[in-house]
Amino acid sequence: MDTPMLPLQGKVAVVAGATRGAGRAIAVSLGEAGAIVYCTGRSVRGRLSPIGRQETIDETAELVTARGGRGIPVRVDHTVEDEVRGLFARVQEEQDGRLDIQVNDIWGGEHLTAWGKPFWESSLEDGLLMQRQAVHSHMITSYYGAPLMTARGQGLIIEVTDGFDYRYRGNLYYSLAKISAIHLAEAMAAELKSTGVTALSVTPGFLRSEQMLDHFGVSEENWRDAIAQEPHYAESETPYLLGRGIAALAADPKVADKAGRILTSWDLSEEYGYSDIDGRRPHWGRYAAKHRLYDNPLTP
Repeated sequence: MDTPMLPLQGKVAVVAGATRGAGRAIAVSLGEAGAIVYCTGRSVRGRLSPIGRQETIDETAELVTARGGRGIPVRVDHTVEDEVRGLFARVQEEQDGRLDIQVNDIWGGEHLTAWGKPFWESSLEDGLLMQRQAVHSHMITSYYGAPLMTARGQGLIIEVTDGFDYRYRGNLYYSLAKISAIHLAEAMAAELKSTGVTALSVTPGFLRSEQMLDHFGVSEENWRDAIAQEPHYAESETPYLLGRGIAALAADPKVADKAGRILTSWDLSEEYGYSDIDGRRPHWGRYAAKHRLYDNPLTP
């Protein structure tokens, strides 16, 4: 029996910020669809980022390859222009100028957000660093990635954010970073309109990332135990609900129709007909509306 053609076979992707969480799941999901995936970030074996978590881009690349794609780990600090320029020069050389998918998921703001403090009582240094790591890094990455796509007249740039609108998210610096990603996609879409390259943004719902599981003291196997601490965790999703959605977007020949939009993991799941890796189909949008989680404009 012939092996069915994978929808992203031969496609080349860069997932910037692929160390853990949504970035890792996106890289692996693209690999499952057959893509060559450059997995970038600051944490490699023997040299972790200042965040100090143990996940590395080496592990992510190995997962990509194990799932049927080809994972290529490249250590890059996306706030350093020379390193980003070098990344895309390598992609251009190794892939004959081909780049089909670029995902901007660089974050690094976990320990920089002072929840519960107004901006004037928070660290200005940390707030500005968050913009450098989560906004400037995306701008630098797209600056060097977009020309590879425009040269071929095709490609997809995806901004990963948190939230599906311009609502305040509980902290000024955090809000600015996450809303900026939405507008970056909208603005890039406008300027890329005549080039054949599509830009859009995506968001997960209540994410069961490695760090969030650790926060609640649970694992993916017993994550439901965390519901006693946080009832809304009942509607949480793994990073793969978003990862599979991005793989579906990348394989969609009509993805250009979504240029400039902010898309959600739960809507992508319904549109493309896939489930999370645990077989569930959580829908954070309906859940949040039912429980009126966003009625107060001053809550995240």
